[in-house]
Amino acid sequence: MRAVIVVSGIVQGVGFRPFIYRIARRFELKGFVRNRADAVVEIQIEGERSDIDGFLIALRKEHPPLARLDSVHVEYLDQETGFSDFTIEISSQERTKTGSVIPPDIAICDDCLDELHSLKDRRCGYFFITCTNCGPRFTTIVAVPYDRPNTTMREFPMCLDCRAEYTNPLDRRFHAQTVACAVCGPKVTLLDALGHPVGSSDPIGEAGKLISEGRVLALKGNGGFHLASSTLQDAPIEKLRRSKERKNKPFAIMARSFEATEGFAEIRPRERELLESYVRPIVLLRKRDPFPLSSLISPGLDTIGVMLPYTGLHYLIFDSADGPALIMTSANAPNEPIITDNNTAVTRLRGVVDYFLVHSRDIAQRADDSVVRCIDQIPTPIRRSRGYAPAPIVLPNQVETRALGLGAELNVTSCMILENKAYLTQHIGDAETIETAEFLEHATNYLKRLIGFEPEVIACDLHPKFATTKIGERVVEELNVPLLRIQHHHAHVGSLMAEYAVHEIVGIVCDGFGLGDDKKAWGGEILICRGHQYQRAAHLEQQPMIGGDLATRYPTRMVAGILRDEPTIGDWLRANSPHLPHGQKEADTILHQLEKKDFIWTTSCGRVLDSIAAILGLSHERTYEGEPAMKLESHANQGRDRLKLNPEIDGENLRTTNMVREVFENRKKLPSHDLAFSAEAYVARTLASAAVEIARRENIKTVGFSGGVAFNEQIALTIREIVNGAGLRYLSNSAVPPGDGGISFGQAYLASLI
Repeated sequence: MRAVIVVSGIVQGVGFRPFIYRIARRFELKGFVRNRADAVVEIQIEGERSDIDGFLIALRKEHPPLARLDSVHVEYLDQETGFSDFTIEISSQERTKTGSVIPPDIAICDDCLDELHSLKDRRCGYFFITCTNCGPRFTTIVAVPYDRPNTTMREFPMCLDCRAEYTNPLDRRFHAQTVACAVCGPKVTLLDALGHPVGSSDPIGEAGKLISEGRVLALKGNGGFHLASSTLQDAPIEKLRRSKERKNKPFAIMARSFEATEGFAEIRPRERELLESYVRPIVLLRKRDPFPLSSLISPGLDTIGVMLPYTGLHYLIFDSADGPALIMTSANAPNEPIITDNNTAVTRLRGVVDYFLVHSRDIAQRADDSVVRCIDQIPTPIRRSRGYAPAPIVLPNQVETRALGLGAELNVTSCMILENKAYLTQHIGDAETIETAEFLEHATNYLKRLIGFEPEVIACDLHPKFATTKIGERVVEELNVPLLRIQHHHAHVGSLMAEYAVHEIVGIVCDGFGLGDDKKAWGGEILICRGHQYQRAAHLEQQPMIGGDLATRYPTRMVAGILRDEPTIGDWLRANSPHLPHGQKEADTILHQLEKKDFIWTTSCGRVLDSIAAILGLSHERTYEGEPAMKLESHANQGRDRLKLNPEIDGENLRTTNMVREVFENRKKLPSHDLAFSAEAYVARTLASAAVEIARRENIKTVGFSGGVAFNEQIALTIREIVNGAGLRYLSNSAVPPGDGGISFGQAYLASLI
C-alpha cells in the first residue's frame, strides 16, 4: 500500500525530515520525504497498512519538540511506485497549501552549549554553533522551502566534516541548514571605532574584556546589532544615554545565568520558565532591594528587563566579561529599525561606540528581542518579535475572509488572518519615519510570500495621518480590495474577541490616544462589542490638554487643565515652572490659555495617570512612551489605598477630576506611595464597576481589559477581581500585546467578520 502524506504547521527547520527518516526506517517503509515551497512537508511511503498506521501514530506522538503539526492529510493509494529505500529528497517548488511557516529563531540548546565549552570538540569556542534543534531560523530565511540555498548560509559551503554530519541520519546535525564550524562557517571580527579591523587571536574574548573596562561595543547578533556595556559602571551607560538620545528609558540587560539574575532581581516560577525557554525573551522582573547594579539602567522604576544568553557568541563574551550582566539594547537611532548591516552599523554608530564585534553572515530578516511581563503569573507580551515571529497564533475558530491589519502608529506590527491562524510580523516599531514605514512594508510583503497570502480586505486605523493608513490607502488600489478603517479602541477589543472566540463582550480599553468616531482624542473607553459592531457605552471624564500634544510630553500641563478651577493651581504651576522648557513664561501662557478656554479635550486614561505622577513629583517630562505612568506604578507598588474613594459615575461619564483633586490636596499630608496607589485603585474600581453594570444591563457575560494601561499589574488585577466577583468572565491579552503591538491582530479579525 502507498500513502501520500502532507504535514503543515511548523515543520521546516525543526529537524522534522530527519525525524521522518528515522521512523520510516523503524517501520521498514520505503519512499521519501521532502520540503515544499509552500512550507509544508510531503511524505510518500509504501509498505504494509499496519506499518503505515504505526508510522502515522509515531509521527503525531513523537515529533520533534519544536515542530507544530497543524494538519496531517493522508491519502491512501493501492498502486505502488516501487521505492527501493527511504530517502530525503531535494525540496520541491510545488505550492498547493497556504499558511505553513518556518519557525522563529531558537536559543542555543544544551548539547551545543556543552560542545561550545568542550576542549575535545571541534566546535569549541566557535560562536556560530547550531544544530537541528537550535539556532537562527527566521532571520536567515531568504525564501522557502527552508533549505540552505534559500538562507544566508548559502555563502558558506560546508567543509568535509560538516558535510559528513549533514548527511548522516544518526547525527544531530543531519539536514541542519545552519550547520557550520570555524573552518567553513561565518567569521567574527573586532573593529575599532572607525571600522578598522583590530588584530586579535580571540576577538570575542577581547570584546568581553573591553566591555569590562568600560567600553561601549556594537555586537552583531542573529537579528541585528546590540549595544553592549557594563552594568556596574555609570560612565558607559551615561555615554549610551547621550548618544542614543535616551534620557531615562530603561535599558534591557543580559544576565550571564539564571543564578546571576537571582542576585539582582526577584524571579517567580513562571518568569523563570520564560527566561530559560527557547524563546529567551526579555522578561520584566522586580528589582531586589538593594539593587547591586547601576541605578542608571532603569531610573525611577522598580523593574528591570532581563534576558539570558541565546547564542554561542553571548556565552563566549561572558566567559571574559566581568559582572553578573551586561547592557544589551537594540542598536538603532530613535524611531528607526534595528541595524543589521556591518557597513551601516559603522556609519551610523561612529561616535556612539568604541568598538564593533561583527560577523560575516548577512541577516535576512531583522528581529528585535521580544519583551514579556507576567501579570499574576500570566505571561503578557509587551513586544512580540524574536522567538515568536513568524509562528502563527492558532485561533479558536475559523474565519472566512482573508484579512490584513496594518496596525496604528506606535509599536506597529501587521497581521494576516488566514482560516484559523493569525500571522503577525516581528516588531516593527513606531511608523513615524520613512525607514520604519519601509520596514513595515518589507516585513509584510515577505510574510505574505512566506505563507502564500493574498488579502481579500485590508484594515487600518481611523487616523488619516498615520503612515499605516496611507500605506493601506495605496495598497488597496494596487490589489483592488476594500479598505476598512477601524476605530483604535475597537481594534483593541477585537484582539480579545479573536484570541478567545467571543462574539460579544464589554471591553475596557485604556491607553494614551486613539482617534474616536467623533474625531476627538479617546483613551479611557468602555465599549459594547457584538460581532464586528461596537457602541461606546462609557468613558473617562473629558479633560483639557493644554497645548495639545505638548500636554502628552509635559504632564504638568495636564494637571493645570484638570485642576483649572482649583484656587491654588496658578501658584502650583508657577512653583513647578522650572519643569517646563520655557519656565515662568510658559506657565503664564498656560494660565492665559486656561482663561480663554483654548484647549482640546481627551478621555485618555494615560493622561490622567501622567497628571498624578506630576503632582507627586515622579515625572515632569515624558521622554519615552508611558514614562510617567510607569514611574507612578513603581511608586504605587510600595503603597496602600489611603483615600478609599468611591467611583463617581455620571451616566456615561466616569469622573476623574475629584480624584486628582484629592491627590493634589493631600500631597503634603499623606505618603506619596499611598496616594499613587489610591489613584490607580480609583481608576480601576471606577472602570470595573461601570463595565459590570453595563454587562448586566446588556446581558453580556464577558468583560475584557486591553490597551497600554493593561500592562499595569495593580489596575489589571483590581479590574479582574471586581469582574470575577460579579460572576462575569474576565479576559486579558496573552497571545498578543494589549498595547498597540496587538492592534493589527484586532483590526484583521474584525475585518474578517465583515
